[in-house]
Amino acid sequence: MAVGQNRRVVVTGMGAVCPLGKNVRSIWEGVVNGRLGIGNISLFDATHWPVQIAGEVPDFNFSDYEDPRQASLTPDLPRMNQLCIAATSEAVRDSGIDEADVPEHRTGVSFGCLSNMLDLKQMEDWRQLIAKNDPPLYPEFTQEYELQLPQVTVPRTINDRWNIGGPSFFVSTACAAGTQAVGGAFRAIQRGDADVMLAGGFDSMVHEVTIICFSLLGALSTDNDNPQHASRPFDRTRNGFVIAEGAAVLVLEELEHARRRGAKIYAELSGFGTSMTTDHITDTSKDGSHPARAMEQAVRDAGLNLREIDYINAHGTSTRLNDLSETLAIRRAFGEHADRLAVSSTKSMTGHLVHAAGALEAVFSVLAIRDNVAPPTMNYENPDPECDLDYVPNEARPMRIDAVLSNSFAFGGNNASIVFRRFEGDAR
Repeated sequence: MAVGQNRRVVVTGMGAVCPLGKNVRSIWEGVVNGRLGIGNISLFDATHWPVQIAGEVPDFNFSDYEDPRQASLTPDLPRMNQLCIAATSEAVRDSGIDEADVPEHRTGVSFGCLSNMLDLKQMEDWRQLIAKNDPPLYPEFTQEYELQLPQVTVPRTINDRWNIGGPSFFVSTACAAGTQAVGGAFRAIQRGDADVMLAGGFDSMVHEVTIICFSLLGALSTDNDNPQHASRPFDRTRNGFVIAEGAAVLVLEELEHARRRGAKIYAELSGFGTSMTTDHITDTSKDGSHPARAMEQAVRDAGLNLREIDYINAHGTSTRLNDLSETLAIRRAFGEHADRLAVSSTKSMTGHLVHAAGALEAVFSVLAIRDNVAPPTMNYENPDPECDLDYVPNEARPMRIDAVLSNSFAFGGNNASIVFRRFEGDAR
């Protein structure tokens, strides 16, 4: 074991649930074919709300993924936790990894999620419970509350089901969380702290409270009459993002460990960069300089030249400020090469999964390399003269893709980028 050295990290399994489907195969098929996953909200009655649209996971039934042996542990898991377990189940199965393949303490988890919060619906249930009872209920309430927190229930469920006892990280940096969680898992394996990490993100913010908060910020699209076209990143008429739910998990593995067990290798995760924007808590970098640093750092960390990046999976939220800032950042980081890059936002199809967004887009980045195809930016009909890159409009593009950069930028100023490259054995 090469502790302290920069060990190579590969992707050996993936799982996902999102508005486009309940497994990676169907979701990716939807992405390549430009399927749109946004619709009217069904998780609560939004009839009289200013925002009535979202990206919901269709026909999700947790019993399809639940281990019968754990039924007593997971009777009332919050929806976002259920989505995480579903994606993890697929990822572990896809990797072909077995408990015998790796010691318990050499496998860990790293997830982006809400911190110190229940599922929003459960928070309302608890509020009503407290209002109806006397203070003596509080000790019982506190214990039950803690048992429902994602950073408690998710590792407990995963540990019991897959015998995982290594490093455990939970990242709550909003829209950057999924990418930072994958990056943190990457570092843990590089350093020698683990041989295998389950890395990703999960979220379910389709709730009245979320809609109110983001609406007050003016961040959400109000195109209720045309939900499938509401998310239109980089388009001149864009007017806000569309909230969505889902989860995505990647099995990251140290290269030699993966080779010894004969694992299939999708791609190599080779670079991670992060930076902080200090302009304003809800505004993006005005000139793109801060996210540009994250991109430059990730590419440098991967040992690549900026000109070697073929495709960028953009953060691309469909807000006025973000899409312009990201365009400026890409131009700032890549210079003349920016005009040769394929850049697209898959949020045009999935909506914005917030804490899970970067993880899902990491899956798309890996599959873009595997299949040599750049996903499209759907609903791109009115070019914005200020957003002037090649956004792969409305149709997936077959092209040779050897290296992908995936971006995630968040409220609060967190920026994160990761680089995946085609796995070529010992060619590095």
